[in-house]
Amino acid sequence: MVQIGYTMMTEQAGPRDLVNHAVGAEEAGFDFSVISDHYFPWLRAQGHASYAWSVLGAAAQATSRIPLMTYVTCPILRYHPAIVAQKAATVQLLSEGRFRLGLGAGENLNEHVVGGGWPPVDVRHEMLEEAVEIIRALFEGGHVTHHGQHYDVESARLWDLPEQAPPIGIAVSGEQSCKLAGHLADLVIATEPKAGLLESFDRHGGSGKPRVGQLPVCYDPDRATAVKRAHSQFRWFGLGWKVNAELPHPDSFEAATQFVTEDDVAASIPCGDDPDAFVEAVRPYAEAGFGEVALVQIGGDAQREFLSWSEKTLLPALREAFG
Repeated sequence: MVQIGYTMMTEQAGPRDLVNHAVGAEEAGFDFSVISDHYFPWLRAQGHASYAWSVLGAAAQATSRIPLMTYVTCPILRYHPAIVAQKAATVQLLSEGRFRLGLGAGENLNEHVVGGGWPPVDVRHEMLEEAVEIIRALFEGGHVTHHGQHYDVESARLWDLPEQAPPIGIAVSGEQSCKLAGHLADLVIATEPKAGLLESFDRHGGSGKPRVGQLPVCYDPDRATAVKRAHSQFRWFGLGWKVNAELPHPDSFEAATQFVTEDDVAASIPCGDDPDAFVEAVRPYAEAGFGEVALVQIGGDAQREFLSWSEKTLLPALREAFG
């Protein structure tokens, strides 16, 4: 069985709309919800980048059933890991145990804003490993003092701790991150349906742990409209994470995708209102071994229609195929 999630995409809608979308996703019957954590949109056409943690607090109060998760937060530069631990514990309390903390090594796009340069990937993974150790120590309670290679923590303590700490997920894109996730994470996160990633995760200690994927889709009754919207706002997606992690600004993504065509986007993202096309886009994730797939409906103004269509048409089709 594959659970189907909904993505609150902070890059394409304002904070009040995002909360309303989470409520709509719960009402439509989505199994879980995730939220991106950005300081910049990928492309100017997306037009938004509100503070994910404020949205999470509001969504935790506005909903009652749907699980929530960051997809993903970077705890190595823009946020200190001790602060991430405090935020995650607070959202877990507000949501009454419905929160999972998804973490990753980040993108230059969002982390450059605090200065200090953008470390190479090996260093970022070292930082992520140390950050996770700090977060877990704080989740355990008591005072934490840590003087490591990348971070200092001086007598920190979380005074409001949930009974159950938020499970920690780590995003993977290659062997190094799979090794890190395998021995540190409670679940694995990926944006590509590559069975090799999950096999590597399992080899490094991840066997039996949940695995969560993400898939962009673009619903519209007019397929041509959907394709244009997907091209305008999501043509960056095909660049791959080795590129996406390095570019520093939306204008960089504009330049990098200037030759991506609408046909290119339509070939990789299901567009329109044919549920079979969406089912076939989810299938590689199911076959690779993902137990959860979060859908990203492209276009901040198209969420209400997507949620209504999902409740009536898409979710029943997906559950018939993968239930």
